[in-house]
Amino acid sequence: MSNANRKEAITDSVKRYEPTARERVAFDVLNAKRNKRPPAPCIKVEVAGGVSRLKTDHPDEALGHALIMSALGTADYEFYEGLLGQISNAASNGKAADAPGINFMLSVAKGIEPRDQIEAMLAVQMAAVHMASITFARRLAHVENIPQQDSAERAFNKLMRTFAVQVETLKRYRSTGEQRMTVEHQHVTVNEGGQAIVGNVNTAAGVLSV
Repeated sequence: MSNANRKEAITDSVKRYEPTARERVAFDVLNAKRNKRPPAPCIKVEVAGGVSRLKTDHPDEALGHALIMSALGTADYEFYEGLLGQISNAASNGKAADAPGINFMLSVAKGIEPRDQIEAMLAVQMAAVHMASITFARRLAHVENIPQQDSAERAFNKLMRTFAVQVETLKRYRSTGEQRMTVEHQHVTVNEGGQAIVGNVNTAAGVLSV
């Protein structure tokens, strides 16, 4: 069979495939989740003159960074810039910034849906601990002697315990915040013709510049 005929056969095979009912349901559920919380833009690394620059894959660079900031629960650009630099360092492959690693850590953090900067920092730390855990899990699977096994096992166990503590810390922090918000709400009094706003109100005079 010629290459042209082989390609045509493969194309026809792909066209003829019909998803099963279970596959359609899974696909619909995935789309519903993505539509509920649209993914923020990804980070790409551009190197010019030996200097790496972190940019977004959004058509509007400033808006792209603003969307990532929103997903991380912050409106503070200085915080975001510093956090993004720390993520880049933690996910770097040697001295070079690693876009897949950066976007993985961001994806973990965004998936936790941080509501403020404390939660954003904790989410990034959880991503870093997870990455380190997997690194030592890989080392544990390829040890050559008992000392290497003991060292990798100790590090892996410590990291896994740390991750569990981080999860509990996040739960407690969020629970405390919700309880405090409830108490404050019970004491809000609104006079006739008045307006009460509970929570943080942020206004922007212009477009975020990056």
